[in-house]
Amino acid sequence: MTKRPFILGLTGSIGMGKSTTAKLFADQGIPVWDADATVHQLYSGDTPAVRQIAAMIPAAVENNTVNRDTLKAAIAADQSILQKLEQIVQPLIAQSRADFVDQAAQNGDDIVIIDHPLLLESRSERYCDAVLVVSVDAAEQRRRVLERGTMDEKTLDIILAKQMPDAEKRKRADYIVETTTLDAARVQVQTIIDQIKDSFHA
Repeated sequence: MTKRPFILGLTGSIGMGKSTTAKLFADQGIPVWDADATVHQLYSGDTPAVRQIAAMIPAAVENNTVNRDTLKAAIAADQSILQKLEQIVQPLIAQSRADFVDQAAQNGDDIVIIDHPLLLESRSERYCDAVLVVSVDAAEQRRRVLERGTMDEKTLDIILAKQMPDAEKRKRADYIVETTTLDAARVQVQTIIDQIKDSFHA
């Protein structure tokens, strides 16, 4: 029987360094499943999600690709669409995640990362063996996001209001990575990998 790998859920609010931390795990040869990338794949091409969304909101699909801005506008106008959308997308995301873990097991991987920005908000931590929260102080978080030049302070505040507060995420974490510097984060990632591997032999 193939042994299931240890599933480490990776999350963190916007600007905390989650993607960078996920890459540090990948650099150590640990497979990473990316929730955002999975949704992006589901929303492009002749996929079941695209076909069902097109049937529900024809204007939201152009050239076999879901236009997220049109979709957001439709949800803002009719909140019931969000629930219907989740009924379409969530089972497909769950299947993708399960397939990823199965493949990792077949490959003999002993640890995998589930990279999910809304891991705790969506209660997806129940699929994980442990939760890692990526964090940095609020001032640095704000500086990083605004430095990207993709949103203003008001938009950032709206996003932060929708996300679980960092302090609450930290309380629910089994591991925390402080992304003050890249080198510090790299050391913490290696320590976590070593601790998890040590636990296999405990």
